[in-house]
Amino acid sequence: MSDPEEEKACHWCQIRSFATHESIPITIVNDVNDEVINPNFRFIDHSVIADDVPVAEDSFRTGCSCQSDEDCMYNTCQCLDEMAPDSDEENDDGSASQPRRKRFAYHSSGPKAGLLRDRILQSREPIYECHKGCNCSLNCPNRVVERGRTVPLQIFRTKDRGWGVKCPVDIREGQFVDRYLGEIITSEEADRRRAESTISRRKDVYLFALDKFSDPQSLDPLLAAPPLEVDGEWMSGPTRFINHSCDPNMRIFARVGDHADKHIHDLALFAIQDIPAGDELTFDYVDGLEHMDDDAYDLSKVGEMTKCLCGTKRCRGFLW
Repeated sequence: MSDPEEEKACHWCQIRSFATHESIPITIVNDVNDEVINPNFRFIDHSVIADDVPVAEDSFRTGCSCQSDEDCMYNTCQCLDEMAPDSDEENDDGSASQPRRKRFAYHSSGPKAGLLRDRILQSREPIYECHKGCNCSLNCPNRVVERGRTVPLQIFRTKDRGWGVKCPVDIREGQFVDRYLGEIITSEEADRRRAESTISRRKDVYLFALDKFSDPQSLDPLLAAPPLEVDGEWMSGPTRFINHSCDPNMRIFARVGDHADKHIHDLALFAIQDIPAGDELTFDYVDGLEHMDDDAYDLSKVGEMTKCLCGTKRCRGFLW
């Protein structure tokens, strides 16, 4: 008989339990050395909200009342109230603009169906999607992140940067890859964990702030409060093992489903260029942070900084 405790700690057992395992598996390969993923790490397929994290009351939750998926595309889908239509966006088939403007972030048909539109891909705008509280169908073209990962991923051992991640199939520019998952904790708890960490800069590799909509002046107390953070160090999905690059092939976008959950938005990774099968997947850990200016690289503090090992021509030398 199998030991329940051993199965609980077994990474293969955790991965195999995911509903998507048969069709889009996660695999782990090490052809470099004998290192294994820390046995205390746990694979999860959805983020875990800590008990002390405030969540929106059910009375504030809402979804669109669209009578069809086409209504979501062309009419007044409530999920897209904060997203303006493009004035010069091309059709999904690449032809000239059409009278009815689509407001959501994705191409809905043609060869680019399901891919982010160019304007969104080249920006840091949030993505607003329909979700489980909406009246539209599960096949609504505005449910890309909602439907989850659609490509297999392989965690592999690199020669000089620990673990990395690649995909055994081609990924297209604008394609959703996966979410960054972890334990969603308060800002205070995140600071406490940083303080407890023996190497606090290393801890920051796994902590990502959910601060896209944070505003101390907001009338919404959830957005006015210090932003929550996602800690993927000890529980996460395969994207936790993706390495940093100063010249990445992916970018994180804030994705909102129910507007009441803006303070707990998804961190969704999309390809910002075509990625051939087998290429390592990367993203910029500090992409878009306003404090990463020239002053951030004070040479007098080099000993305290985290060296970057991405090896690209655009390498900044240090992460932070």
